[in-house]
Amino acid sequence: MKNAIEPAQAIQRVKVGMTGLAFVLLLIGLASAIFSSVNRERPVAVAGAAKPDVVANLTNANATDPAANAGKEPLAELGVAPSTSPATPANPPAKPRP
Repeated sequence: MKNAIEPAQAIQRVKVGMTGLAFVLLLIGLASAIFSSVNRERPVAVAGAAKPDVVANLTNANATDPAANAGKEPLAELGVAPSTSPATPANPPAKPRP
């Protein structure tokens, strides 16, 4: 048969459980307060880090005229990779007359 749990032992278990639950809730509240205060602070400028406004301007400058760079193939110019543009012969073949 099962041993009956004494009332004092049951009360002790409830107290320990409630204390543990209160501790966990307190820990979550503390972590939330710390993370929310970190989010409100200004970011620290690190030496050598990328500056967002400069990077945004660089990407805008690259995207303004994509047609000007479309014909350039730097790897093909260096002879590292074959050209992807269709090759045009220097002298087009003459059309036969019927």
